[in-house]
Amino acid sequence: AAAYGLITGMGEEAHPFETVRQRAEYLMQTRPTAVNLSWALRRMLRCAERYRNEQGAALMAGLEAEARAIHEEDVAACKAIGEAGLPFVRQHPRLVTHCNAGALAVSGIGTALAPVYVAHRQGIGVHVYVDETRPLLQGARLTAYELGRAGVPMTLMTDSMAASAMSTGRVDGAIVGADRIAANGDVANKIGTLNLAVLCRYFRLPFYVACPTSTLDPDTPGGEDIEIEQRAAGEVTGTGGSRRAPAGVDVYNPAFDVTPSSLVTAIITDRGIIEPPY
Repeated sequence: AAAYGLITGMGEEAHPFETVRQRAEYLMQTRPTAVNLSWALRRMLRCAERYRNEQGAALMAGLEAEARAIHEEDVAACKAIGEAGLPFVRQHPRLVTHCNAGALAVSGIGTALAPVYVAHRQGIGVHVYVDETRPLLQGARLTAYELGRAGVPMTLMTDSMAASAMSTGRVDGAIVGADRIAANGDVANKIGTLNLAVLCRYFRLPFYVACPTSTLDPDTPGGEDIEIEQRAAGEVTGTGGSRRAPAGVDVYNPAFDVTPSSLVTAIITDRGIIEPPY
């Protein structure tokens, strides 16, 4: 999406390298926590460097080809994640997931949902418990929607119901995506992911993270080094223009949290499984 977004933002006109660089750096600032966006844009800039002395039309053609390559690689990575994670889903078919890490989030069949889709297509009786994912409800709006369309059995619940689902034996484990994984294995993902990881540890359930290798960030030593995006208070205090909290109330609304690597059972990637020690 970042690669295509860069091209779309350039419009129909041919542009010099410096314009491409400026617009890529602008896009990088939009999501500081998620490393995949900056990874794709840096790859586009490396491509642009190769055409630095060419005419603008050649530069744009090269960028379009690079964006298509990134897209195709992402599709293949999702498929590989699905195959790599299949044994875990076969062993733990009733899984809770958080936010959206499916086909609506990436180019292919998803990251966290990829093994679920592969298992479902093979006739394995999977059942996904979907956290609604407050405050923007990506689980309710996106994950529940796409699982329903795919015919995957699923149950929607509020985030605060995960402990109840685990304590009553309704789920066998959790599988989530990731926005950035530090060199020590700490995982930045949608706010509320840490809650699930802590609950899984308490109830002795596996906690899996699924992502392409482009999410692994060796340049970030640990979770404490990951910049966490802060969101607007209105996302918490109201919905659709309707306020449900007192006017002027103080709000804490980080978009992501960091799960320590010690709580992660395994990281499922397109190049295989990464297990502790990270």
